[in-house]
Amino acid sequence: MSNQTDPGNLVLIGMPGSGKSTVGVLLAKRLGLGFVDTDLLIQEEAGRTLQAIVDQDGYEALRQIEEQVLLKLDVTHKVISTGGSAVYSARAMEHLKSNGTVIFLDIPLDLVIERIGDHSMRGISRRPDQSLQALFEERFDLYSRYADLSVKGAGLNQDQVCEAVVERLFSDQP
Repeated sequence: MSNQTDPGNLVLIGMPGSGKSTVGVLLAKRLGLGFVDTDLLIQEEAGRTLQAIVDQDGYEALRQIEEQVLLKLDVTHKVISTGGSAVYSARAMEHLKSNGTVIFLDIPLDLVIERIGDHSMRGISRRPDQSLQALFEERFDLYSRYADLSVKGAGLNQDQVCEAVVERLFSDQP
């Protein structure tokens, strides 16, 4: 990639099940970049799974650890798969945007439900009384606010989403 079209890091945001990790690996291979999964960094930092953090300390604790991990992240030319709740930290998102292009992998709620199944097992950062639909609506606004590009994933497999991201990155369309 030449500097003129170099988007810096590629930061993937979106709901659980949107394909951030899978598409992230495909993008990294396709573009010759490294890959970072921030959920794994959070687990490494905390020494336990995301679900264990939520179960033991609550969703706010997960968001706080996530923000710390994202603010410490200092990488270049990487595809970064963020946790679905990364967008709750304005500081972390500004940090990621300062050296990267933020890409929203946009899938509809019914596809989220189809892909993640029993969401209580996924370490999803949400209020205990919050429905998946309410969480989806709340996050959709945040994802849209921070995204430099949005790529709709409904009806596409992960390879097609990867290609759609590449096409959007290197075309002139907004």
